[in-house]
Parts: sequence; structure tokens; C-alpha cells
Amino acid sequence: MAEGAFRYLSSLRCADSFFEVESAGTVSYQAGSCPDNRAVSAALEYGIDISAIRAQSIQDIDLEGFDRVFAMDIENYNDLLDALGNSAVRLHMMTDFAGLDPGLEVEDPYYGSEEGFKMTMKRLMHCAEGILSAMQEEYGMLQQGRDEADEGNTVQYSDYGDTR
Repeated sequence: MAEGAFRYLSSLRCADSFFEVESAGTVSYQAGSCPDNRAVSAALEYGIDISAIRAQSIQDIDLEGFDRVFAMDIENYNDLLDALGNSAVRLHMMTDFAGLDPGLEVEDPYYGSEEGFKMTMKRLMHCAEGILSAMQEEYGMLQQGRDEADEGNTVQYSDYGDTR
């Protein structure tokens, strides 16, 4: 859901070419799985199709290839700290750029209702908007002008180990 939210919003701002966005869990038991149908439904309410995204693990990607990694909750944040070791990759909570929510966790809706997925998607949209605004400001990206941006910077989301 976070990957879909960020890809969608960066596309709306004509900034999608500046980011490489991948979501990955800290565990690998669901690698290759499709998103939960409730997540797909919640994303579609924003016009975002996440049905083609497949679960992967942080062990399957090169975390060092990203400038930033975003964690949804404290447990995954700590797992990512361990995985990154002494890396120069900057680690953030997903909510760090979300205005009133900095540092808070994004709830995992998996064991709840469809309404929980809708609430999580809404929060992820808010978080993605904050991250995108911060990145555009930090790297000098203009909403309409791709030429002024630094194309060498990438963003990585790390989602829950058991759901997107």
C-alpha cells in the first residue's frame, strides 16, 4: 500500500522518474505473494492499482542501493537498523514527514476489518505526501520541472513482514 501511495503521488507531481520505490518486508515467508484483497480495494478507492505488486523480503534487495529506507513500525525499524549496520542509508519511520504524526507507527491492518485497511491507506497517503514534499524540497525538485532535480536519489519503503 505504501509503495502504491508513493508511486501514485510522485506521478501526480511529475516526480516519479526521480525515485526508485520498492516495498519489502523484514521476513521472507510471503515472498511472491499478491497483496491482500482488502489492501487492493483500499488502494483502488484512491485510483491506485497495487494488484501487480508482489511481496519481497529485504534479503532479496540491495538496501545499500537506496538513499533512504522507511519503516512502518518500531519492530521493523529495529530489524532494519540491524540489517543496515554501519550503512550510510538513512532510516526513517514512515510517519517522520507526516506533520502531526512524526515517529509514530503505521498500524498493520491485516488482522482487522476492511475498514482498517481503508484507515491505513489514508494514513499512508498522508505519509507519502509528506515524504514526497520533503524530498522535493531537499533535492530541489520542482513539481513541474524535472530538469532541476537530482536524479541520483532513490527512496525505499519497508513494509510489514506479513502484509503490504
